[in-house]
Amino acid sequence: MSAGAAALVGVLAGTALLLGSGPGRVRLPRPAGARRSSTGAHRAAGVAVLSSVAAGLVLFLDGTTLALAVIVLLCSVAAALTWRRGREQVRCRQRRAKVVEVSEALVGELRAGQPVIGALDRCCGVWPPFATVAAAARLGADVPAAMRRAAELPGAEGLGRLASAWQVSQRTGCPLAGVVDQVAVSARAELAAARLVRAELASAQATARLVALLPLGTLAMSAGIGGDPWGFLLGHPVGLSCLAAGTALVFAGLWWIDRIAASVTRP
Repeated sequence: MSAGAAALVGVLAGTALLLGSGPGRVRLPRPAGARRSSTGAHRAAGVAVLSSVAAGLVLFLDGTTLALAVIVLLCSVAAALTWRRGREQVRCRQRRAKVVEVSEALVGELRAGQPVIGALDRCCGVWPPFATVAAAARLGADVPAAMRRAAELPGAEGLGRLASAWQVSQRTGCPLAGVVDQVAVSARAELAAARLVRAELASAQATARLVALLPLGTLAMSAGIGGDPWGFLLGHPVGLSCLAAGTALVFAGLWWIDRIAASVTRP
């Protein structure tokens, strides 16, 4: 089998592993048994496909091509996981902004004289997952508890503060609009600070990605002056070792930079 075919097999296997690891987005809480069974079925299917592909690689590829296919497989999985992590971070930021908008909308509705249930219903138009909180209010259930359950979604942690403000209003009798307004103001300030920090970190992250691409430029220049770097990297055991170590260091560096950025911008 050629190196191109081995690379294709590796990409397909990485995709199977990615799909078998479960959905990439976070959903609202469901019954525990249903969630585990669904996730377990996806994971079992992914592992079965990956095992079949791995068996085919071992049986039909020679040592050098097998090593190349394994490297491509691991790189494709690492790239897919990095992409999913970036998408999840974007969703968290969007959800965080929506929670702030919900808090501000709730303050506006309450100050306009709307009843609590009507105000919560109108907030569902700003952020549809807030419907669980509105449903709890309509049924006479524990609204702060519903807010804390919704706050389990990544990026919706601000609903925990809103739940605490709701409880303070219930226990002390102070106007709900006032305490919710304080929560909204502080959440908006934190959101602005996080955006400023992300803007400052954007240059460092862009530099890290540029540095990760520099080895490709070096290989292209080496090939341009008459060398054969690709033949060494793809066809020699020492070259394959260098390729594996280099790609591992590249993905480790990107992961490290993303972890630093996430820890700084996390509320």
